[in-house]
Amino acid sequence: MNTVAPSAPAQASRPVILSIQSHVAWGYVGNSAAVFALQRLGFDVLQVHTVLFSNHTGYGQFRGQILGAEHIRDILAGLRERGALQKVGAVLSGYLGNADTGAAILDAVNDIRQANPQLRYLCDPVMGDVGRGLFVNPAIPDFLRDQAIPFANIITPNQFEFELLSGTKLASTEEAVAVARQMRGRGPDTIVITSLATPDIAAGQLGTLAVNGQGAWLVTTPRIDLHPLPNGMGDVFAATLLGRLVDGRALPEALELATATLYSLVQGTQAGSRDLPLVAAQAQLIEPAARFASRQVA
Repeated sequence: MNTVAPSAPAQASRPVILSIQSHVAWGYVGNSAAVFALQRLGFDVLQVHTVLFSNHTGYGQFRGQILGAEHIRDILAGLRERGALQKVGAVLSGYLGNADTGAAILDAVNDIRQANPQLRYLCDPVMGDVGRGLFVNPAIPDFLRDQAIPFANIITPNQFEFELLSGTKLASTEEAVAVARQMRGRGPDTIVITSLATPDIAAGQLGTLAVNGQGAWLVTTPRIDLHPLPNGMGDVFAATLLGRLVDGRALPEALELATATLYSLVQGTQAGSRDLPLVAAQAQLIEPAARFASRQVA
């Protein structure tokens, strides 16, 4: 006798998520990481790739190409003709090959918002990190600061990217909250700063700070002594955070779950690996082994 899983009706009613970012044949970054994470959380995902590479840049040499804005627009037009975009309840964007591609993404978000004003757009402003510096096209920071960030509902920069976007050098979590609140005035409702290591955060700890109109919450986790750190951490975090929020979790709980998932995946990464064990440790996407409580700081 055929049976239907109890969760099937709830999953069927979930909105579709459109994810527009990079794709690699080998490794877990961009869509290669985010799509699987969202699918394991029960979402159907429309995947649009901004680049097609053999592997991510953490491996050094790679082959492939950056896909032009017209290619992105063409794929999105096809999805629109199939009626797929009308089902989208959230959009996730990450690594951009160039600013023209970013403009195509914003046009798509605007188009979907006309039909669904409740659309959530999470922009992960991928630009660089401490130690590596800036690793994107020089036009990307200005595009993100001036166009994408004001358009987004949620942004998830790491500390390096947040300081680049805000033109500040953070001295404390209190200052991070204040600057994030100023940035909220430019558009995004929710700002989440990852890899926060201001002087007031205890040695051996990293912070993840979330700020919205209701308050500010901080989750701290132990630093994991792993060199090199795997690529794709921000991509998995942004995807799982968005999935939890779309699923109806309040920001503090979504922050706790996304942080715990990433921590558990990094903790399970083999020394020397350039990638998270996304398939082998996929249970961490659903029910992370580690849990860290959020603390309201403002």
